[in-house]
Parts: sequence; structure tokens; C-alpha cells
Amino acid sequence: MVDTMALLLPFIRSGRMTPTAAHPAGPDSDAPHVPDDEVLLDAPDSRLAPVLVAVARGDHAPAAGLLGATRAAAEWERRDRYVLRLAAFAHSRPDWLDAWRTADPHDPHGLVVEAQLAVDRAWRSPARTEALREVSPLITRAARSDDGDPVPWRIALDHARGARAGHRYFEELWEAAVRRAPHHYGCHVAALRYLAASGQDAHRACFDFADRAAQDAPADSFVQALPLRAAFAFLIGPRGPRASRVERERLDAAADRAIALSARLGPPDPWPAPIRNLLIHVLARLDRPGDALEQLRMNGPYATSFPWERQSDDPLGRFLQVREELRVAVSGRR
Repeated sequence: MVDTMALLLPFIRSGRMTPTAAHPAGPDSDAPHVPDDEVLLDAPDSRLAPVLVAVARGDHAPAAGLLGATRAAAEWERRDRYVLRLAAFAHSRPDWLDAWRTADPHDPHGLVVEAQLAVDRAWRSPARTEALREVSPLITRAARSDDGDPVPWRIALDHARGARAGHRYFEELWEAAVRRAPHHYGCHVAALRYLAASGQDAHRACFDFADRAAQDAPADSFVQALPLRAAFAFLIGPRGPRASRVERERLDAAADRAIALSARLGPPDPWPAPIRNLLIHVLARLDRPGDALEQLRMNGPYATSFPWERQSDDPLGRFLQVREELRVAVSGRR
């Protein structure tokens, strides 16, 4: 793994990670029943929801205002998620974004949404590698339009993975990203996904990188869930059902760390729902239905497409199916 070690350097420490204590579910941890027809898929938070309504009407001003507010407050995680959601909306309804770009072609907020949309479209192209290379200048413009924003660098990291960029180039992008936001979750996920595609023994490299990043990050940072992403990648791979004892320990430690993060993220809300949905999936795969049911209680009515779309073309249906299976499993064990 010599070629990927540079990605790990910012997080190499002398001490070992101390696993977070598990939180076993007790007899009173049954999730309150949310009827199937009240479960929401990919619900926007209270800040994004009115913006999506506005852009559906062709008004881009609230989107510019929202992204401007996240930039002013350095809310990089929210900015990243809002950019992804706005670009996804523009994929099928681009008129409002086209009007925005025409009205203010130098606006850094419009540029970053446009760059995200271009990368999303290129990823869907049959000629993905060539299509991604063609959008490189747009990503560069977005990055130069706001030197302190890490989101264009996260886009660049995703772009580099799809364009099959070499390790040295990816490492340069990574260093630029972490200079701007050392604990930005989106950039870390992009680096983890690059490592996962790096070849032999990738799972070990992913766990090492994720564990060290989480150890270095604040307790309430989404980076605490990075080992959970590594666990998910392992579990859906060919070795997932045949984990060794050491691998199983790492998988459980990743889940326990994410459980501790979930407890810090507050009551049911769309904002922590992606972390909790992934945690429910991993706990179910680890045959920890009691812990998974407790996360369902904390998650409330919020389902997210990821990770359920990896198992089914109907992510909401798959979420509901797993929810019912967990309730049955816990009831049977009692």
C-alpha cells in the first residue's frame, strides 16, 4: 500500500484507537411504530425545504442565499449536502440553475452547484472517464472562485476517482482539501472511496485511514462515522460474510463509535438521518438487532436512499422491510 500511505499521514498517531463502549439495547428499546405511509424518503431539513420549493418555481435567489449563509458561517457539512441536493434537483429541472448562471456567471455558489451537476452527469455517461475529464475546467473555476471552500475540492476528489487519476494527483487534491477543512466529512468519504478502489488489501487501508481520521476529529464530527463507511464497504464485499475475528472486532468498534456519535446528534431529524440509516444497515448485517432497533427509535420517520439503494431499486421499501425484520428478530430473542 505504499502508493496510498500519503493519504494517511495527516492522521497517523502513536496511540491506538480506544474503542467506544457499546450501548446494548434493553427491554424498553422498542422503536415507536411509525406507520409505513408516514416514513419519509430523503426528507430535506427545515432550511433546505423552502429553497427546493422556490427553485421548483424557477426562483434561484433562496438557493443563493442559503449557500451564502453556509459559506459565511463556515458550515461546510451543510453546504456540501445542500450542493448535492440542489444539483440532484437540477438534473431533472435545470432551468432555475441555467437562469442563475446566466444572471451571475461568477457567483461561487452557483458555480459549485454547476460543477456538482456536471460531475453527476458525467458519472452517468457510458464514456465516464472521458466525460469526467471534459468537466475538469468547471471544477477548477469553482475552486478558484472561493479559495476557502472545501466543497469544490470534495467534488474534485470524486472527479479524480472517476477519471482514474494517479495517486500523486489525488494526494495533491487531498492535501488542498484538508488545508481548508481538516475534518470535512465529504472529503474524507471521497478519500475513503478512492482507497477502496486502490486494489489489494484495500479494506485494511480503509479501516486504518478511517480509524485515524475519527480519532483525530471532534466527538460530534461526522468523521466519527467514517469507520462505519469502511465497515459498510467491507460488509457488502465478498469477504463480508466471512470476517475473521480481528475484522469482526473492527466492524463492531466502527458500529460502536457511530452509536456514540448518534447519541450526540440529538432527536429524530433529517440532518443525522443519513448516518443513522447507514448505522441501522450495518448493525443489521452484524446481527445486532437490539442496537439497530434503538437507532430506528432515534431515527424516527426518516429513511434515506443510501444505503438501501445498494440492495434494492426500491430503497424505501427495503428500509421498511429491514425495519420489520429487526422488530421480529428482537421480539423472537426475548
